[in-house]
Amino acid sequence: MTSETGSQVVLVAALVAAGLVAGLFYAYACSVMPGLARGDDETFVTAMRGINVAIVNPVFLVTFLGAPLLAGVAALLDPGPRPWVIAGFVLLVAVVVVTGVVNIPLNNALDSGDDYAALRARFEAVWVRWNAVRALVSTAGFGCLVAAVLTRRG
Repeated sequence: MTSETGSQVVLVAALVAAGLVAGLFYAYACSVMPGLARGDDETFVTAMRGINVAIVNPVFLVTFLGAPLLAGVAALLDPGPRPWVIAGFVLLVAVVVVTGVVNIPLNNALDSGDDYAALRARFEAVWVRWNAVRALVSTAGFGCLVAAVLTRRG
């Protein structure tokens, strides 16, 4: 494998991972959270607790953390579409930061107590708002990587 082929493979892998991440947050924004919003407080909190446990798995973590990592490696390997790749990298890192600073602490707070109405009241609107941010920012990161693939030399 030539270094050019290797850099292209890394860029495409970053693109695929970014697309999966953007799709996940989009799915939450347009189906999962609106669906859960229709349930009562106990159902909402119990479902989110289950989702929070289920999502911490190797496939998700490799994809979620791999997208910015691969974009960063792609930026180092190929100077051709570098501005687009760097933009994608920055946006994907921003998604990881938002998740770590906002969404994960909110998820963890759901585990404290059985007053489902109070837990939901502190969680739902803030989490949904920041998930929309993650969906938009990860989609923008994906779009930047698409532009990098389309403008790549060779």
